[in-house]
Amino acid sequence: MEPTTIAAIGFGLLFVLLFIRMPVGLAMMLVGAGGIYMIRPNASIPVLAGEIFGESSSYALTILPLFILMGNLAGISGMSRDLYDAAHSWLGHLKGGLASASIVGCAGFSALSGSSLAAALTMGRVSLPEMRRYRYADSLATGAIAAGGTLGILIPPSAGFVIYAILTEESVGRLFIAGVLPGLLLTLLFIVTIWIVVTLNPEKAPRTGQAMPLDHRLKSLARAFWIIGIILVTIGGIYTGAFSAVEAAGIGAFLALLVCLIRRKLTLSSLSEGVASTLKSTGTVFLILFGAFVFKTFVGFTGIALAAAEWVEAQGYSGFQIVIAILAMFILLGTFLEGFAILVLTIPLVQPVLESLGIDMIWFGVLIVIVLEMALISPPVGINVFVVKGIAEDVPLNRIFLGIWPFWCAMLLAAAVVFMFPQLALFLPGTMFG
Repeated sequence: MEPTTIAAIGFGLLFVLLFIRMPVGLAMMLVGAGGIYMIRPNASIPVLAGEIFGESSSYALTILPLFILMGNLAGISGMSRDLYDAAHSWLGHLKGGLASASIVGCAGFSALSGSSLAAALTMGRVSLPEMRRYRYADSLATGAIAAGGTLGILIPPSAGFVIYAILTEESVGRLFIAGVLPGLLLTLLFIVTIWIVVTLNPEKAPRTGQAMPLDHRLKSLARAFWIIGIILVTIGGIYTGAFSAVEAAGIGAFLALLVCLIRRKLTLSSLSEGVASTLKSTGTVFLILFGAFVFKTFVGFTGIALAAAEWVEAQGYSGFQIVIAILAMFILLGTFLEGFAILVLTIPLVQPVLESLGIDMIWFGVLIVIVLEMALISPPVGINVFVVKGIAEDVPLNRIFLGIWPFWCAMLLAAAVVFMFPQLALFLPGTMFG
């Protein structure tokens, strides 16, 4: 059987396994190992063992458990509550101010956790009761939390960027810095979206009262000093070259632990819960990476990626046309596949095509992560929507999905802006690395 035929069968089988909800990592590992066996029987077991050992012993991947632990410790210490209170005191009196405060809170927490699910869950528990107390429309309140949580995979540190970096062999630090300006842009677009929604439908967000006195605002900002300081140390340290991304993760986790101890929030039960959550999340991501690299090797053996690159070159398509086509494909896949599954499934296939056309993979990585954010809230499988549903059990799913569409459009606009102005993603990495 021809390798390209085996590749087609492998991709078809993988889609079937993902459709029946087999874990992504196991599905890719099974298909990849089986496909390698059909092409080179003697290589199947060595590749499987070698890739698992190689990834599990990778120094670069220590960044994942450290940043996940930092996010969990931030939740234990109460820093997430401080951040929301500060945003609330400055924005709460504006149109849709509580929803905007939720967005800012999610953005800030994202700079600690690197996880969209953790951002949506943590800030949702803090901000949703407040918005419901002031009679915000359920669609706006839940939509803002679900959308704000997606910032977790764009604003550094980002688990999405780490996985993309491992798959493409790009610099994690460069990708982290590339996500800063697009992350701030998307945060601003979300706030503008809330303002537009509330302007068109004032009943969705009743006024919450007068602006807080300046001294109250400054006090709330001072209470958020710890989380702001940790963010500045970790991201600033990476940008200035004071330490690497992995070292930044270790320093951030240590500082978060220090805050827990200073505030006397660390108990045996909370520490056990935080560590267990970190191990579970890390294990899930590592399993995905094990499967991804086995599957990536299978794709390399088939030669289908090289054939696709040659076909694109023969058709005379430009790099930007291909990028638009790939982004459209990702948006479509996001309606029925989980974001990380899309990433590890398609990057090994499209990377050779893009590199042959001279596409900057850092810029493309930022675009892809924005599109993956869209997948996190796209019906019917938007994971963040179900996270918010778990917090607001009495709100129907269709009402939550109704509330996310304005934010989904804001993400599409952000992707378009970054596409048209690549320097939004490339300026900071350029000043950092030259």
